[in-house]
Amino acid sequence: MTAHEIDYRIYGEEMQYVEIELDPQEGVVAESGSFMMMDDGIKMETIFGDGSQKDTGFLGKILGAGKRILTGESLFMTAFYNDLTGKRNVSFASPYPGKIIPIDLTEYRGKFICQKDAFLCAAKGVSIGAEFSKKLGRGLFGGEGFIMQKLEGDGMAFVHAGGTMARKVLQAGETLRVDTGCIVGFTQDVDYDIEFVGGIKNTIFGGEGLFFAKLQGPGVVYVQSLPFSRLAGRVLSSLPRGGKSKGEGSILGGLGDLLDGDNKF
Repeated sequence: MTAHEIDYRIYGEEMQYVEIELDPQEGVVAESGSFMMMDDGIKMETIFGDGSQKDTGFLGKILGAGKRILTGESLFMTAFYNDLTGKRNVSFASPYPGKIIPIDLTEYRGKFICQKDAFLCAAKGVSIGAEFSKKLGRGLFGGEGFIMQKLEGDGMAFVHAGGTMARKVLQAGETLRVDTGCIVGFTQDVDYDIEFVGGIKNTIFGGEGLFFAKLQGPGVVYVQSLPFSRLAGRVLSSLPRGGKSKGEGSILGGLGDLLDGDNKF
């Protein structure tokens, strides 16, 4: 194996975190902002590029970092190493309510494709790069654009799904239609394209967007019930405007606020 062989345990239900057990000299790489806690003896190091152990030289590291910029991520990642003789633990937390999904890349022939903000952490040696779409429709209307993230190697990686996670195993030719924002990731053999919803009423009044993501097997697809964009949209829509409450929970709405004395004149 080229990736470090790590052990792990996932804790929690709605706001999960993953605890990685590192043997001496083992390491794990993570996105900025996912770190939660670590034992004494863990060394933290900021690295340039995707964190893989491939000896690609300076130019290769520049290209790897450039791909990370295209996916909206930082130029740098953080690596955590166990510098002592005994086992040590380091933990990484979910960014919002949902589930942490362990991905054993050896089970998926060394490659898994996920949305740009799904990656949480991975064993040192796993390559985190960009996956470019060759289909125009998917690039223009797919929600994730032309670029998704790809995780490559023979180690463990961890991705995050918002809300409740569904794992769908598609047989050859079997099709699944998903809201474009609800895709977490899929295996490399899955054919991913965009399909127009169709119908005048559906298009104008459906409220579900103009396009579905069409995923065709064979392969495995992970779907999330609450993508961060939907969560953020709900939060923003419920914020009071101009400092005034929207009267949540009252059938009187704003009039209820007036009767309650919340509105000042």
